[in-house]
Amino acid sequence: MSKIKVAVLFGGASSEYEISLVSAASVLKNINSKQYEVLKIGITKDGNFFLYEGSIEKIENNTWLDETTKLITFSCNKKNHGFYIIETQEFVYIDLVFPVLHGKNGEDGRLQGLLELASIPFVGCNMISSSLCMDKFLAHQLVEKENIMVPKSYAFTKKDTLLSIVNQVKNLQYPLFVKPIKGGSSIGITEIREKEKMISAINFAFTYDDAIVIEEKIEGIEVGCAILGNTEYIIGEVDEIELQNSYYDTLEKYNAKTSKIHLPARIPEEERERIKNTALKVYKILGCSDFARIDLFYTKEKQIYFNEVNTIPGFTNSSRYPNMLKQTGMTFPEILEKLIELGLEK
Repeated sequence: MSKIKVAVLFGGASSEYEISLVSAASVLKNINSKQYEVLKIGITKDGNFFLYEGSIEKIENNTWLDETTKLITFSCNKKNHGFYIIETQEFVYIDLVFPVLHGKNGEDGRLQGLLELASIPFVGCNMISSSLCMDKFLAHQLVEKENIMVPKSYAFTKKDTLLSIVNQVKNLQYPLFVKPIKGGSSIGITEIREKEKMISAINFAFTYDDAIVIEEKIEGIEVGCAILGNTEYIIGEVDEIELQNSYYDTLEKYNAKTSKIHLPARIPEEERERIKNTALKVYKILGCSDFARIDLFYTKEKQIYFNEVNTIPGFTNSSRYPNMLKQTGMTFPEILEKLIELGLEK
């Protein structure tokens, strides 16, 4: 019996390229090679796709792109179900794509749309859900309509003048966050506590996206919830981020210099259940499938605010998503096997 062919995608034309390499290396080390034939496809920062047949270590240290890699292109013909190696015109059939990509061009629906057009099954949210979840402002608007609390905010594009932006946010209460509207890993975000910092924060956010969101800071703890499934759900234990700094920035997310993750979160079990229920409701509202990590805020008044969704969360052995699910008794390889199963079902 032939093995199921799984193409693991890593890298990407994204500011989160390096983070993807670490996540993908962890996935490749834990995937069941006896059950699956794994093809490694690297995407460079300028958006070119290559078939890579070398060691996982070279992915980890970002030396994977060498003279042995082969430039490829996916076929958009539904009957093909795979990709061509450009130099030889050899066609390679695949059963499933497992994208381990973070941020722009990985989580935002572009790749998912390509795969849907080609009728190639893949792990994760579909094109529409991926796009909705990536748009921080639109995701908040949809969730708020279903009576889930969100921070008060405004969205702007580069067509808006700096003066009009500053005038419109006058009624927001400091401190504020100025964020690229699409992006992850806290890249491009500035917390501001005074009006004088507003202009520089806006310009900084616009260097990462053509649209930004300015929102009030929620005074509470940041909690997360891992969800796995489509009709029957496995919900991981709720975690809590203990911060010494004012927010969970990029440095803390990947180096943990002063922050600490508490798993389970240091709140009563009945409150953790409320957070799980809210997270699952968000997951369904935004049309998520297979898996996602839902991030929320929990206040001293026991209020729960929706923050954002990570449709392809970090996937290292120390990442929050797999560790939350491990609390249910699942191992890392079992999580990957379930994700592949869910992707193939679609």
